[in-house]
This record gives sequence, C-alpha cells and structure tokens, in this order.
Amino acid sequence: MIELRHLRALTILRETGSMVRAAERLHLTQSALSHLFREMEERHAQPLFVRKSRPLRFTSAGLRLLQLADDVLPRVALAQRDLARLASGQAGRLNIAIECHSCYQWLMPTLDKYRDDWPEVELDLSSGFHFAPLPALVRGDLDLVVTSNPDPELKGIHYQPLFGFEMVLAISRKHALAEKRWVMPEDLEGEVQITYPVERERLDIFQHFLDPAGVEPADVRTAELTVMMVQLAASGRGVCALPNWALHDYLQKGQKAFVAQLRLGERGLWSTLYAAVREEMLEQAFVEDFLQTARDTCFANLNGIRAV
Repeated sequence: MIELRHLRALTILRETGSMVRAAERLHLTQSALSHLFREMEERHAQPLFVRKSRPLRFTSAGLRLLQLADDVLPRVALAQRDLARLASGQAGRLNIAIECHSCYQWLMPTLDKYRDDWPEVELDLSSGFHFAPLPALVRGDLDLVVTSNPDPELKGIHYQPLFGFEMVLAISRKHALAEKRWVMPEDLEGEVQITYPVERERLDIFQHFLDPAGVEPADVRTAELTVMMVQLAASGRGVCALPNWALHDYLQKGQKAFVAQLRLGERGLWSTLYAAVREEMLEQAFVEDFLQTARDTCFANLNGIRAV
C-alpha cells in the first residue's frame, strides 16, 4: 500500500536535498524520517535513493514514486479544498497587511497561487509600514498580518509561524569589516545604518542586536527599496541588515563582487516570520489554506530559511 504521507515525505526530500532539512520541514526527528523511508523501502523491496550522494540521487523506484506523487498530491489537495468549500458554504475576505518590505518577494507568488485556488475569496493587500497593523487586526479592519514582531499584549490573536530566517549584514567589499565572518554590536558603533522607513522598535537590527548592547550607530539613513539599500551599502554609504533570502537574490545577480554578507554575532541573528490572524478565523478553511500555501511557496522559493 502506498500512503500519502510517504509520497509527501519523498517530495520534501527532493525539494530539500537533505535528510536534515526534510526532517525539519516535516517536523520529524531524523531518526523518525529515516525509519519512514526504511519502511517504504522494505515495503517495495528496493532502495528509493542513494544515501550520502551529493546532490541527492533517486533510484528508478524513487523516481517512479515521485512521478506518482506529482500526479496524486495536487489532486488530493484540490479535493480537500473543494470539500472545505462545500463545508463552509461561503466565500470570505482576506485583508492582508505586511510589516516586511522584503516579503513581497514571496507574498506575490503566494497570492497568485491562492487566487487560482480560491477565486471567490476577496483579497486586499496593504503595507503596514505607515500604521500599526496588529491593532487594526484586533479591530477587524484587517484579517491577516505578516510580522516578525508579535505583540503578546494583544488578546485574541494567533501567531502562526511561517518560517525562521537569519538577519545578515550587507557591507561594501572595500569596508574594513568585510573580511570578518561576523560582527559584534560594538563593530557597528561608528557606522551609518541603512534601514527601511519604519519605527526603530520594529527593526530587528536595533531591537535584538544594537539596543540590548547599548550601541548607537553614527546615523540612520532610510530607503524604501531593498535594491537601493544594497546599492548604498555597496557604495560604502553605510551598512544594512536584511533577511538572508532577500540579500541572497542580489548577491546572485552580480552584487557579490561589491557586497559582502556577514553574520550578526557569532551564532547569527535569527528571527521568525509569523502570520497573525484572529483566533476565530483559524477555523475558516480559506484562511487555513492560505497559511499552507504561503509556507509551501516560501520553502519552494526562498534560500536559507528553516522550519519552525
């Protein structure tokens, strides 16, 4: 018997190329995932992939099961979505606000996919850069907020983790710090911080790195666009902290010769991105499906993120 959980585990292994990362995505221990694959291989009397191969190579049996998974899993997801629609008997509304400039990179593909799956749901998107979106969520003006700064004081809000990510520092290759693997807060005391135009307390570089160490930058300069922040850093006008996935794309587009990427602290500065929704909306099928679509899109397209 071929089980859906087996097919899904195999597709996640293909996407991640690693037992470690696949176990994280599936919220299993490596031991549990290894046991699941051994169970599959015993059931089919042959190996499904070559252990310790780099990149991971699947056997003919593994490729055949992946072919089946690519055919069956989307059909199952469509049927589950249709059943959820029938059960709810209604469309819905999703007014979304984001507190992360870089999030447009994955949010737009998510919305495109979601519109195809839920055409009857009314979607609206606004930036949360110039107002406080979480209180608006409590009031009912918004239905979902993408944020990395949960407010535990607000009642009735559920924060669903989407993924974990690392904040990294973009700095000119000509800068004296560029040869370091990581920087400490005191290294940035005389630097100009280039940030998005949002309140200081909503920026991870201040909230979780500079302010706890009592370090004040020489100045703060703002830019609306990520590309402008990277260009300013490349030209030596300052340094900027960005999510690892956002900087990765610019480094792949020819900026690596001009911009260095450094960790913030020896172990890195990690944060979690959440989708905040009102608790009573969690039972809505179209909300649950949006959260799953967002997670799937992020892990399929972003580099350096991890399951939470």
